[in-house]
Amino acid sequence: MPPMPPMPPMPHDSGPPAPPLSLPEVEATARAAHAGQTDKAGRPYAEHLRAVAEGVRRRGGDDEQIAAAWLHDAVEDDALTGGWLAEAPLSRRTKDIVLALTKRAGEPPEAYAARILATPGARLVKEADLAHNADPARLAVLDRATRTRLTEKYTRMRALLGQG
Repeated sequence: MPPMPPMPPMPHDSGPPAPPLSLPEVEATARAAHAGQTDKAGRPYAEHLRAVAEGVRRRGGDDEQIAAAWLHDAVEDDALTGGWLAEAPLSRRTKDIVLALTKRAGEPPEAYAARILATPGARLVKEADLAHNADPARLAVLDRATRTRLTEKYTRMRALLGQG
């Protein structure tokens, strides 16, 4: 794993709270955090993040949801720590969406889906994530067994989220 890129400075306990990160700052943070990471097809991981953020925007998502889309895999993939997220100058809603979308080791899909459904704004971000993950052109470059396994996984999650 490549060394962690430098992250934006964290807010300090003294003085007024830092203003929230702008969407370009969130994008830059996510790109830096995932630098060198690739998806299952060998593509730069930032392409997936961009596609999910754009999918959220196209679905009518707001800036908090778009920010969460950029960061949706950061804690799960250990690109950023939970501590970073807790202290980051982001809205509580953005943080809650990122945490809702962070899969936990050994967690059943039903529990993961229930947490997403219980978190305002998270379902839309997960819909955009699933749409990009299940893109036939993206899946086509994978071997048959992986393509079949992922297609079944994404279909099941859509059903659990009431999209099926």
